[in-house]
Amino acid sequence: MRIFTHWTLAFVTVCLVTLFHYNNNYIVETARLKSFDLLQQSDKIVHSQDIAVVTIDEAALEKYGQWPWKRSILAGIIWELRQADVGIIVLPILFSEYDRLDGDQELLNAIADNGVVIGQNGSFTANKNGVPRGVAKINDPLPFLFEWEGMLGPIPEFGENADGVGVLNTVPELDGVVRRLPLLMRIGDDIYPSIAIETIRVAVGEPSYQVKSNEGGIDKMRVPGYPIIQTDSNARVWLRWNKTFDSISASEINRFHELAGKTVIVGVTADGLTNIIASPKGGQYNYMPSAVSLQNILDGDTISRPYWAFLAELGTTFSVGFLIVILGRFAPYWLAGLSIILFGSGVVYASWYAWTNYLFLIDVTMPMLSIVLVGLHSIFLRFVLEFFEKQKIKKQFAGYASPTVVRMLQENPKLIKDGMKKEVSICFSDLRGFTPLGESFGDDVKGLTNIMNGYMDAITQPVLDMDGMIIKYIGDASMHVHNAPIDDPEHPYTAVHCGLEMLKAVEKFNEKLEKDGRPRVGMGAGINTGLGYLGEMGSTQRHSYDVLGDSVSTAARIESKCKEYGCVLLIGENTYERTKDDFFYLKVDDLAVKGKTVGIGIWTVLDDVKHAYNTSQKYHMQMHEEYKKQNFDEAIRLCDQLYNNFDGRMEGYYDMWKERCEFMKTQPLPADWNGVFVATTK
Repeated sequence: MRIFTHWTLAFVTVCLVTLFHYNNNYIVETARLKSFDLLQQSDKIVHSQDIAVVTIDEAALEKYGQWPWKRSILAGIIWELRQADVGIIVLPILFSEYDRLDGDQELLNAIADNGVVIGQNGSFTANKNGVPRGVAKINDPLPFLFEWEGMLGPIPEFGENADGVGVLNTVPELDGVVRRLPLLMRIGDDIYPSIAIETIRVAVGEPSYQVKSNEGGIDKMRVPGYPIIQTDSNARVWLRWNKTFDSISASEINRFHELAGKTVIVGVTADGLTNIIASPKGGQYNYMPSAVSLQNILDGDTISRPYWAFLAELGTTFSVGFLIVILGRFAPYWLAGLSIILFGSGVVYASWYAWTNYLFLIDVTMPMLSIVLVGLHSIFLRFVLEFFEKQKIKKQFAGYASPTVVRMLQENPKLIKDGMKKEVSICFSDLRGFTPLGESFGDDVKGLTNIMNGYMDAITQPVLDMDGMIIKYIGDASMHVHNAPIDDPEHPYTAVHCGLEMLKAVEKFNEKLEKDGRPRVGMGAGINTGLGYLGEMGSTQRHSYDVLGDSVSTAARIESKCKEYGCVLLIGENTYERTKDDFFYLKVDDLAVKGKTVGIGIWTVLDDVKHAYNTSQKYHMQMHEEYKKQNFDEAIRLCDQLYNNFDGRMEGYYDMWKERCEFMKTQPLPADWNGVFVATTK
């Protein structure tokens, strides 16, 4: 369920981000354009060697008077520029009306004789005197061109005599920033060039343009005799705002010779006389888009947005987000975090590399959004899930395991979920004397419950102190295990030592019972060491941490013999062999527990001091040897001799053993009898 929840929610986030990217809405487009602005802002500034600007600035106004000037003044500036041997003269000014100061003829003569390109404005209302230009078409490019409702052109005489007439105004993006300039526009079936491409046409000396389109938009465009110009599908060029231009005031005619050989743009820069447009690099004079686009075309370093860019960005948005989901789920936190940083850095570097080496515009905003949003979502969700998982583990095991074990389970929940197979020491314990204790409470069920809880607390504490795991409580019985889930190389010793400490805890508990006037209780416990299968077991509706295996069954059956043997702590053979040098043991029996045909040795541990009863232990071992030799009378005699030894803790055992010897005396025994007692009950 955890995997399903994490996977689903995180993957849904990836899909939503990808879908948001695919829709290419206003927000996505705005973010994309802003990322392109950052690339432009990092661009190296290049000074133009081909284009210069003559400015109509405050100094020019002071020299020639207020604007608009008599057109004869502009004519004089054009003649002076021609005398300075400049190239094409671009006059990005709209002369839509006749001069009230009667200077039109002089300007007309200057325009007609000096290779001048003038302007016209696209309009959403007015349509007057527009000057279209012929275009040789392959297929139909018209549906892909930006369309104006009207065109406000120069007075007819100017339009007829100028070498070129181009559109002055730009088409800002959604946020009002000028980033692209349409080279060709249309009104109906007529095509109108921008002033930049019109300047190229005039310089080449061709009468028209060539345009090829396909189903995706404009494929190619060029001026005959000039290389193909890279545009987008709508015949727009991206403006590379890294150009600076030589600038001379129109008042400094004596310096015009410095502009020899250059294309000259006569631009208005005086405060209050021109509009400032927004660009990726801040405010610019309104002639700058024409100047920049013209220089970009001349340099051949036009910016492009490859046809595959969107699909590459979309694929990156999904694939990187998907990888982060996988890493966020399965990888360590440090690797997942490092991956987010590396993926983000890689995406940014790829975009920057494509820009600096190929002038490709590759958007990083949506892939970065995917990286950040999905990354944070995945890691945070994983953190939350793990937090709740840890709290669940703490709630589940706090009363069954020590804080050390609980912390280990919290750090590695796989120990619970996946399970394991390992050698463990299992202990079953059972309360002795419940009936008289229960009778002492009569109908006081609550009081009896509290006492039983106190008993369980008493025997549980030694287990927790030794990092054992309480597997379950079964009525007044309990089961715990050592060496799982936390490793304990000395788990057989720990289990036996824990059993002795549990007996001591029961004695302290009895002191409380006696003080309250209640009957004493006892405990029987069986310990065995062997392989166990550990993990969370049960149904989907109800499950718990458990241990299964033959060694577990053996431990349970050993414990069930405590009452029969009159012993309180019985130890299986495997446990004994691993701890025989650490505790004082007495052999109890060679027993084939129910369901088994092979006998195992069973011992009882009396003390954690190995040599507490050396002489008595010798006679005890002799008694078992006489029993195996079928010298039952001698075994009985030794039982009587041992009866009062071991501080009175083995009287019940010796009584049982004498009864068995008397019984065996009456039984016909096979020749290969080896002393193993075959149990017929649990």
